[in-house]
Order: sequence, then structure tokens, then C-alpha cells
Amino acid sequence: MKNNKKLIALIIAVSLLAGCPSRNSHKEDEDYYVKDTNAFNILISQYANNIEQIWGPKEVLIAGPKDYVQYEDNLKTRVHINFVSGIITIETMAESPIENLKEAIVSTLLMSEPVDIIRHDKISQDLSKDPFLYNQVLDQELQPIRWSGRANSFADYVLANNLKIRTSGPHKIAYVEIKLVPNHINQRAKKFLPLVTEASNRYFIDERLILAIMEVESAFNPYAVSRTDALGLMQVQQHTAGRDIFKLRGKSGEPSRKFLLDPRNNVDMGTAYLSLLKTKYLAGINNPISLRYAMITSYNGGAGSVLRTFSNDRNEAINIINSMTPQQVYRKLVTSHVAQESRNYLVKVSRILDNK
Repeated sequence: MKNNKKLIALIIAVSLLAGCPSRNSHKEDEDYYVKDTNAFNILISQYANNIEQIWGPKEVLIAGPKDYVQYEDNLKTRVHINFVSGIITIETMAESPIENLKEAIVSTLLMSEPVDIIRHDKISQDLSKDPFLYNQVLDQELQPIRWSGRANSFADYVLANNLKIRTSGPHKIAYVEIKLVPNHINQRAKKFLPLVTEASNRYFIDERLILAIMEVESAFNPYAVSRTDALGLMQVQQHTAGRDIFKLRGKSGEPSRKFLLDPRNNVDMGTAYLSLLKTKYLAGINNPISLRYAMITSYNGGAGSVLRTFSNDRNEAINIINSMTPQQVYRKLVTSHVAQESRNYLVKVSRILDNK
């Protein structure tokens, strides 16, 4: 318990794990599917304690929905990609900072697949795939980076021009910052558009809605993990939405973490859950715009809590929603829904949809 409290304080201090505590849950099923993230929390706690011992209590960074964090060199070097600000920070406390930073820069620029929070071996580039950050980082000649030669050249340039030193407690930390291109969010979105189109056609869900949810959930970070163990681009939880979709498909149990961190599976499962909300849990809402507002809010906080915003009786709630204009439904959800997070979520997703 003491370690868990300590971890929570550390995570709050660095503001990295802003995951949604009720992601993809709904009242009908949440009574049956009690999410057990104890093993996940223990794992993160172990990592955090080890990181704290080396970096200090104010320097603990753990991956979040919109932050990729990976450690190497026995935890003395780390990479942090913030997918909102568009800044890659690579820093080290190693005795040979230039060598360690260069290796981390090159590995980051060329990585094609996610790696564990702690990397033990050198990353080998998959030459059949573009690197994940391809077109999101341009080198000193404003060229995208695909091969090791250009990655090494850019690493040398960055270290010669942007190397900085900071202190944290007794530690001296060498670091560099690399900016992603201004439209980095759109660049990532393009990578997953074929998967979105495929899922949209399969489940009859608007592409724009899927993309807007992905942007709010993860900023198109396929490695996204929240403190509640929601995973991937659409932040699907194994224990709620994942279990629901498996059950719908006649499968027992729930999808694995590896399954949900695969972008194709994640987009498929997240969109399938939107379809389940639309055709089952929110069935009966007639106006498509009102239904969309209810689906968005339900994706974050559950269908049960959305309906209870209008009435504790499901049928009466549906009737009340159908008696209101879409604008009235929206105002009711953003002012009266029990969860502030879900109210804000509807505003964020709707704002993106209005601008598309």
C-alpha cells in the first residue's frame, strides 16, 4: 500500500498518466466485469521504484496515453516522446553521454515497433517497414529519416548543436530535444487511416468519429498505455470493452495486451465497441446527432452513466433524449453528467469533429 501511494504521488508530480478510469465500461456489464489491474500496477510500481533509485523522486517518468517513455543502459538513459507537444527528449546520466545519447537517438529514429519500458538489447531495424517516426522528424537538410546513415548523421548534428546539461539533485543529466514536424499529429493519423476506413466500413461507424476519438485518446500513439491499463490508439481495456467484444464474437476471456497494442486489432476493437454502444446499449435514440453525443460520452464513461444523466429508468431516459433537440442533449451531458472527465471528453471530441 505504501509503495502504491508513493507511485501515485510520483505519477501525479510528472503528470504523465492522465488515463481515463472508466474507459470503455458501461453499467450493464461493469457489475460483472470487475477490472483487475493489480498485476499491472505492481509491474509499474516495480519499474517506478527502480527508476526513482537511479534518477531521484522528482525524475520518475512512466509512459502514458500520449507519452512514450523507454529506458535503456540499466535505466541510465531514457527516451520520452510527447505526442501532444511534439518534442522528443533523450537524456542520460551515463559516464559517456555522447555515445549513449547517439545510440538512443538513432534507435528512436529508426524504431518500427514498440519496445518494453526497459530495453535490454539494441533495436534492429525492420527494413520492410518505414520507421514509426518517418516523416515526423526531418533532419538538418529537412529530409525524412529512413536509413541508418541519415539517422547517424542527424544524431551527430543534434549532439553538436543541441546538447545541454541540467542538474537534478546530485545528478548531472545530459540531454537533447528534437522537435517533431508541426503537423506531426496528421502525419501519424495518415499511417492509420486505411485501418480506420476498413473498420468504418465493417461496423458502419463514421470515419471522422473514429479519428476524433483516437486523437483525444492517444494523439495517434499506438504505444499508448494508461494507468488503468487501457491500451493502444483507441485506449481499449482488456477487461471491459475487450471482454465485451470477445463475448459478442463467441470467444471467452479477453484480448491480450499484445493483441490490443497491434494497431489493426486496436482500431477494430475500438470501433466494434462504438458499434456495440450504437446498436445495443444506446439503441432507441432516434436522432443521429443525439446518438453521436451519447456514444462519445459512453465511450469514456459508460452507457449506463449517460442514460442515468436523464433518468434512472433506461426506457424513460431514451424517451427523454428523443424528446430533446441534439443541442439540448449536448448541453445536458456537458453540464449534468456525473463525471467531469466525461463532460470534458464530449467537448474535446465534438470540437475536433466540428473542425473536420
